[in-house]
Amino acid sequence: MADDKALDALSRISERDDWRAAFIRQLLAFEGAIEAPGVDVREELTGPLVDALYDDDQVVRKTLSTGVTFEFLYRSKIARDFVMSQPESPDHAWEPMTSRILVNLAKGAQQVVIGGAYFGDHAVLIAREIAAGGGVVHAFEPNSQQRAMLARNAEINGLPNILPRPEGLWHDSSTNLKLVGYDSFASAETAEAGAEDSFKTVTIADYLGANGVERLDLIVLDIEGAELGALKGAEPFLNQPPGQAPSILFEVHRHYVDWSNGMPNTEIVKFLTDRGYTVFALRDFNSNYDLAKHPIELIPADAIHLEGPPHGFNMVAVKDPKVFESDGYRIVRDVSPKYLRHKDPKLHHPVGGL
Repeated sequence: MADDKALDALSRISERDDWRAAFIRQLLAFEGAIEAPGVDVREELTGPLVDALYDDDQVVRKTLSTGVTFEFLYRSKIARDFVMSQPESPDHAWEPMTSRILVNLAKGAQQVVIGGAYFGDHAVLIAREIAAGGGVVHAFEPNSQQRAMLARNAEINGLPNILPRPEGLWHDSSTNLKLVGYDSFASAETAEAGAEDSFKTVTIADYLGANGVERLDLIVLDIEGAELGALKGAEPFLNQPPGQAPSILFEVHRHYVDWSNGMPNTEIVKFLTDRGYTVFALRDFNSNYDLAKHPIELIPADAIHLEGPPHGFNMVAVKDPKVFESDGYRIVRDVSPKYLRHKDPKLHHPVGGL
């Protein structure tokens, strides 16, 4: 009966936007007021309470401090932590350092490819940066509902330079795939032609070639294990010399990448270094967290602290690492790429502290 009363109370709070906002503010104050070493307060305590205020089909609207507005379905940790942002109008939707480095790498870009564009949390920021110079974002998202949100966010932010695409990026342009798993955790598996919810694959090289694009400036990949295949499909661009080859940001995850012999020996990193790239891990929160006053921290591939539970993080590959020789970046070694508030600060907090 106590559980029923608690759920009824949360349901009543969810019916009023002002009550819900006030309740979330109190939960955030609770997070800041308690000390709980080793306890992930957001995942174990406050987050589930906020989840109870929304349903999966609910569209939430939120505006950044820059004026960018997003509409998104409440279906993931991305949505929850965006809703729980501090400040209430943050400068990003998801992954503060990833959002910032992508905008930096996109400066002056004409052609950007994103695999796993989701509702546009990063695509919109990139498109906004390059719009004035005529830049285009080719945004691939096979999930039809998330692709619809991506198109909606392009529209409400006045960004016709985002081109939503339904294909899956792959190492060939002749495979049928389907998504297995829920929403942001879905990965691709082969499927029979014409199967329900199946989609076609395409290589980056074939797609851009068909559209008359001869130079590519930036590739962004978060496609749950298909990153290596997508990069193989972009090989003609990756073989270009420094100054012409694209910068790359991609996710690796222990479920898909075996790094037991060190990150430099993984197939995906070797594929890139063999083509002249220097590869770094990007330190970041898989969350919405205010890091505006912190430099972007990068870890050389041979100096990443990889111990701990299975996890994923983003990596950056460039052919001219001098692009990171500025006050906005810091090269660090022997720390984790995962910022985690509840873990050892020496490994999981920014150098110098949060």
